[in-house]
Amino acid sequence: MEIQKKTRDLNGLIPPYGGKLKDLIIKNENLKSELLSKVSYEHECSERNACDVELLMIGAFSPLEGFMDKKNYQSVIKNHRDSSGLLFGLPIVLDTNNENLKEGETILLTYKKQKLAIIEVNSKWEPDKSAEAKLCYGTNSLDHPAVKMIFNERGRFYIGGKIYGFELPIREFPCKTPKELRALLPPNFDVVAFQCRNPIHRAHYELFTNALLSENVSKNSVVLVHPTCGPTQQDDIPGKVRYLTYKELAEEISDERIKWAFLPYSMHMAGPREALQHMIIRRNYGCTHFIIGRDMAGCKSSSTGEDFYGPYDAQNFANKCAEELMMQTVPSKNLVYTKEKGYITAEEAKELNYQIMKLSGTEFRKKLRNGDPIPEWFAFKSVVDVLRKS
Repeated sequence: MEIQKKTRDLNGLIPPYGGKLKDLIIKNENLKSELLSKVSYEHECSERNACDVELLMIGAFSPLEGFMDKKNYQSVIKNHRDSSGLLFGLPIVLDTNNENLKEGETILLTYKKQKLAIIEVNSKWEPDKSAEAKLCYGTNSLDHPAVKMIFNERGRFYIGGKIYGFELPIREFPCKTPKELRALLPPNFDVVAFQCRNPIHRAHYELFTNALLSENVSKNSVVLVHPTCGPTQQDDIPGKVRYLTYKELAEEISDERIKWAFLPYSMHMAGPREALQHMIIRRNYGCTHFIIGRDMAGCKSSSTGEDFYGPYDAQNFANKCAEELMMQTVPSKNLVYTKEKGYITAEEAKELNYQIMKLSGTEFRKKLRNGDPIPEWFAFKSVVDVLRKS
């Protein structure tokens, strides 16, 4: 495997993973017509499928040029690397229940009456889903949301092959492509990515602005707040509502150091493996650093309430991969709000014996429902207003 040594491209940004940002959207109308004439079947994508098709088309999954074949799938689930040796946290696969579909056929991928893309099928197989779950998520228990998704939502077969993009899914909120976002980033400075899947509260804001002061982050750098807006866990706030909270907050804060964009990614809650996946994606969007909090992308058992991953599993795994990705991790500090000094680290609060103010998620939701006042140290008023209207 060739090690990538070039740390900046001609625009002064970190180069995409694999060296080149893939753009799989076909501009040639004659080629579109030729591909459509070969179509054997139409495949209606799930929302998760549509997210993956979009991320492939715009190069967020660079260097992939399509859904993984059986060889790459097996390599990724076993070794978190594709068959060429490149890191990948989770397999990017397309599922189907179509028994008649064969390798060598051309399939039209649709989503809500849109013609998204063509896939030339070069691989079809029946996966061992139990092995996939155990290797990727550390468990094959249906109490894990992604394991449940694999067994209950995905079809019997997986298919791999090259993608030819037609158009991006129409969304209720705009999602900048890696190319569009890279054009907005400052050259020769660090870009720190903050990943989240829920509305941003004060503690999150303190966390990602504080990250710009980290020792391994250069001065004059920016933070990219890059929330995932695809499907997540069943009890999460819908993507459209999450988007509105981010939009209102971006207007309220109005800070040049903070860039905002939205990622049409479907969360797997895969802990360590997902941390790696997010880093690869954010590198393609131009990020040099990635904030990793305690139990990032973790989840609890739906029956026992126990965590599937340790609090630092994602951090430790990402740190092992960071140098090869030419990125750096920024561990998120454990910040708490104190009556005496506002937000400080939990360690400092304990040392000074300051009074820590707390508001649980359950209490917050109850106050939202009842129309009770919510302290501004906990949540931004703009975010609260959006959540109450929804």
